[in-house]
Amino acid sequence: MKIRLFIKPYCSWCYIAMDWLDQRGIKYDMLDVISDREAFDEMVELSGQTLAPVIDVDGKILADFGPEELEKFWNRISAVK
Repeated sequence: MKIRLFIKPYCSWCYIAMDWLDQRGIKYDMLDVISDREAFDEMVELSGQTLAPVIDVDGKILADFGPEELEKFWNRISAVK
């Protein structure tokens, strides 16, 4: 499973998402869309927006979310695998 988390520094929702993943031992690649223009462009292409966080799990996208949405998303995609 390939997991990428697009974040912006100083984004509290981004740190909440990282904490949620870390607490569950879920490994992910973090992409800082402020310092990496290519990552920003890809985030916009995948999500259709400039807001963060955005998570990409094997091509399944969740954008601009809080912990409740992340948990529902994770449960939904985990049930499919």
